[in-house]
Amino acid sequence: MAWQSRYKLVKQTAPLWLLWAAGLSGLMLVIAHAFETFGHLPPCELCLAQREGYWTDLYAGLIGYGVARWRVSLSRLLLGLVALVFAVETVMAAYHAGVEWTWWPGPVACTGGHAAVTAAQMSALVSGAKVHMVRCDQAAWRLLGLSMAGWNALAALALTIATLVALRRVKRPR
Repeated sequence: MAWQSRYKLVKQTAPLWLLWAAGLSGLMLVIAHAFETFGHLPPCELCLAQREGYWTDLYAGLIGYGVARWRVSLSRLLLGLVALVFAVETVMAAYHAGVEWTWWPGPVACTGGHAAVTAAQMSALVSGAKVHMVRCDQAAWRLLGLSMAGWNALAALALTIATLVALRRVKRPR
C-alpha cells in the first residue's frame, strides 16, 4: 500500500503546483502591467524581456497541469521545466538590477550607449519629434531600496525554490 500513498502524493503535488506556478506567473504579469498602466512607468527593453519568462511559465503551468493530471509520469519533467524557466527569470532580473546599480554594463540599446540610428529616426529627430527612451540603467521606482527588477529577482528566486521543493516531493515512478 505504500506505493498507493506515493502515487497519490505525485498525483496531487505536481498538477497542483503547476497550476499555482501558472497563477503566480499571471499575477506577476498583472502587477507589471499595473505599474505600466496605472503607475505610468513604461517598461524598458530588459523589463519586457523579463516578462517573457512569466509568459512561458504561465503557459507551461497551464498545459502542464492538464498533462500531469493525464500522464503522471511526465510530472517531474514538467516541474523541472517550470523550475528552469523561473531560474532563468531570476538571473535576468538580477542582471537588470545589477545594470541599475551600475555593477555591470547593460545593453547598448537601452543604457545610452552608442546605438545604431536609422535614417527615418534621424529625420524624425531633426524635424522636432520628441524621442523618449526608457533607460535600463535607471530605476523608475524603488521600495525599501530595491527596484522593480530587484523585487522581481526575489520573487522569481522564491518561485524557483518553491518549484524545486515541489519537484523534490514528487518521487520517481517505479
